[in-house]
Amino acid sequence: MKKTSIISWVSIFLLLSIGLLSAGIAPPEEGGVLPDITLSVPEMSTQQDYLGIDKNKKTFRISEIKAEVVLIEIFSMYCPYCQKDAPVVNELYNTIAQDEKLKNKIKMIGIGAGNSPFEVDFFQKTYDIHFPLFPDGEFSIHKMLGEVRTPYFIGVKINKDGTHSVFYSNRGAIEDAPKFLNLILSKAGS
Repeated sequence: MKKTSIISWVSIFLLLSIGLLSAGIAPPEEGGVLPDITLSVPEMSTQQDYLGIDKNKKTFRISEIKAEVVLIEIFSMYCPYCQKDAPVVNELYNTIAQDEKLKNKIKMIGIGAGNSPFEVDFFQKTYDIHFPLFPDGEFSIHKMLGEVRTPYFIGVKINKDGTHSVFYSNRGAIEDAPKFLNLILSKAGS
């Protein structure tokens, strides 16, 4: 076999390999819908009340949260950017929770990519996070979301008929809570 022929076959193999690797699931797109994610109902009644979900059920879907907008943070306890960003995310949560017009309109949750219940609890206590966090120890939700890097934020608008649409999908820390909140309100049409 000629040298150029071997190089051609190797090139074709590499291109096909790269194509197959990149053919995975993409992160949720703005204007699209969120994959069908099922979460366990939190044990704490304050978190159940915050989300407005049926306390008698074992699981719920994100579209069942009683809010017009659900802001999802994909984080990891081991992510230094998530750790550094936690105070700003808390500021965002507190701003929403203290605003009479927004507190029932926007709800926040976090999903710990690859994190066990112990790791999520540790992160929640260490960074004094008051919104519900959910473990994803097997990376199953993380895979459904395109194996996004952390932190990653997804904004979902919940319609009255139970349907929903993604209006925000982006990787990166929140540098300024008020600016981020204004962006979310603008993109959600709120």
